[in-house]
Amino acid sequence: MVEQNDVIEPFRKQSKILRVLDRADRKMAYLSMGEAHRRITDYLNRFSDAVSTQDGASLKHLLSLSSDSPALLSLADALNIFQDFNRLIKQSDNDSQFGEILVHLFRAFQSYRIGNFIDSYQAYEKSANAFIQEFRNWDTAWALPALYVIAYEIRVLAERADKELASNGKSPEKLKGAGSFLMKVFGVLAGKGPKRVGALYVTCQLFKVYFKLGTVHLCRSVIRSIETARIFDFEEFPKRDKVTYMYYTGRLEVFNENFPAADQKLSYALEHCNPQREANIRMILKYLIPVKLSLGILPSDWLLEKYNLVEYRNVVQALKRGDLRLLRRALEEHEDRFLRSGVYLVLEKLELQVYQRLIKKIYFIQKQRDPVKAHQLKLEVIVKALKWLEIAMDVDEVECIVAILIYKNLVKGYFAHKSKVVVLSKQDPFPKLNGKPVNS
Repeated sequence: MVEQNDVIEPFRKQSKILRVLDRADRKMAYLSMGEAHRRITDYLNRFSDAVSTQDGASLKHLLSLSSDSPALLSLADALNIFQDFNRLIKQSDNDSQFGEILVHLFRAFQSYRIGNFIDSYQAYEKSANAFIQEFRNWDTAWALPALYVIAYEIRVLAERADKELASNGKSPEKLKGAGSFLMKVFGVLAGKGPKRVGALYVTCQLFKVYFKLGTVHLCRSVIRSIETARIFDFEEFPKRDKVTYMYYTGRLEVFNENFPAADQKLSYALEHCNPQREANIRMILKYLIPVKLSLGILPSDWLLEKYNLVEYRNVVQALKRGDLRLLRRALEEHEDRFLRSGVYLVLEKLELQVYQRLIKKIYFIQKQRDPVKAHQLKLEVIVKALKWLEIAMDVDEVECIVAILIYKNLVKGYFAHKSKVVVLSKQDPFPKLNGKPVNS
């Protein structure tokens, strides 16, 4: 005799699934067994067709979990109704050899549909590992589009899983695991043959993981492989990947305060970026502008306005006016934003340029009044100018700052200590940076 609980339990499980689905999607869940069977079979047929015809473009759509495409959402609904999908895979002559990929992939779809990102990530990673084993055996690079999707999904799912872990009071660890998986993929691609062209895309996904985790030092070994290995010709990579690569390596140069290199890399990214991708251009400019400022190159108001980078407007005005108070106010107002971007210290070091501009303005005012003595600048005059800007400094402090400006070659001159005067050079007293940063 069948116990009542044996009858009720399957309905309890199905009811639990329904509760987590959005109300708008509930109709999708009320599928007949036949319809669910048909949708799963259709997916399996499309998967085997894509592999047998080596159609990477079609295969990538079948693996794009986070795309929320209607076809994959309906498949997930079918999987949550028809639980015995493992039998369908084994029965198919075409799909049984990919059983390790498909079983875990289906479980990832199921968990993703009900918002369980931890289980979804774990299942997808198992499927991805199985896919890598097959990918190694394929002689050509036809499956690269599918591999790109897998690399992207691993990172995105790991980020969502870590948020879920953190909300449950557990240690987020999946993104670190995603980094290890992507390094494995990089190893598969970083050899001779047509597959190596995919190495740069995976490198960019690794950069995103490392920057998110705050472990940017791990980028070095990957960069070394790309930039020093003879098997790589940078120009053979897709433009999209080259732009992303230059963006991240440019950011690394900003952190290392190697501004000429940062300028070269970020400028490359900007020049080759799709002009219609304004959000991407803004991301590049967010780092390129501080680099340009450190090299003495000021952006136009039009550029700041167009790409909504108005937080730099007062910084630029402070440099133009020699207004130290305005610079400090701008840094204070947008401190959180600049700190998150990692450019705060770069902007803070612009103070020396602001001091130079202030002294330059004083020099031109004196030159209008008394051209003969314009190059003899009393330190007390600088003290008064700073006081007018509500910055309290004594003569000794100002002398120290001017000494630094002379040392950094921002000002040409020498001190007449007894009279507390800085004697400016009559030839080019305020050298331009000419693309050279003010070293700290």
